[in-house]
Amino acid sequence: MWGIVPAAGMGTRIQPLAFSKELLPVGSRLDGTIERPCTVSEYLIRRMVRAGADKICMVISANKSDIVAYYGGEVPGASLAYVVQPEPAGLCDAIFRALPLLGRDEDVVVGLPDTIWFPEDALTSVRVGDREIGFVLFPVERPELFDAVSLNEAGEVREIQVKQQGARSNWIWGAFRLKGSTLHELYELWCERDKADPYLGTLVNAYLERGGRAYGARIGKAYVDVGTLHGYREALELLGGVHGSLNGAGSDPDRSARAGSR
Repeated sequence: MWGIVPAAGMGTRIQPLAFSKELLPVGSRLDGTIERPCTVSEYLIRRMVRAGADKICMVISANKSDIVAYYGGEVPGASLAYVVQPEPAGLCDAIFRALPLLGRDEDVVVGLPDTIWFPEDALTSVRVGDREIGFVLFPVERPELFDAVSLNEAGEVREIQVKQQGARSNWIWGAFRLKGSTLHELYELWCERDKADPYLGTLVNAYLERGGRAYGARIGKAYVDVGTLHGYREALELLGGVHGSLNGAGSDPDRSARAGSR
């Protein structure tokens, strides 16, 4: 299974930093018996590996060599590959940069490297077939800052409302799973639409209109976007403070989700 980590963003909302925002220390982790700082992107990577990903593709910009220097070629449980997004052109463009590496018959998980969410095993609960997308959904207080997902009674996605005031749902997507063939199909649709969708939500809406299927699993308990100073503070609180470990105070899955801003 592949995991795709779109990490090419400039991080303008939390600048100035002397490093890529994906390497922002948030909480801590255990390295054997030694407690060390944990970067925000490590939380996503650990969750992907837990879901079964044994290959991770990090999509970076040309000036983010510090990510390569930090992670190198592997993390526990998975090998790493890197592709470059030459210019900031939105989330869809970043995700599709990984396509040359992916087989059509492989499972793929996608998440955002500047977010922290619980439960840690949320992605393991999502199963998808051909022409299906499975979203992990999280409740937030301000869905208008995110991609709100409207479902029918069967849990099928009716619409994704991208940063829309008065969103019908307070459940947002935080990660998703699909087949490589489905990701290729999304790419072909994106090209047909002149690559005009910077946001995933509008592309998924068009995919649904074409007969594709998407499902939402309301299993998320807490979700924080760490891409702002406010979100960073929220993440520290969620994790139990800067000295809380991933397996300690920070793994309380019953904390209420708090909405940062994206």
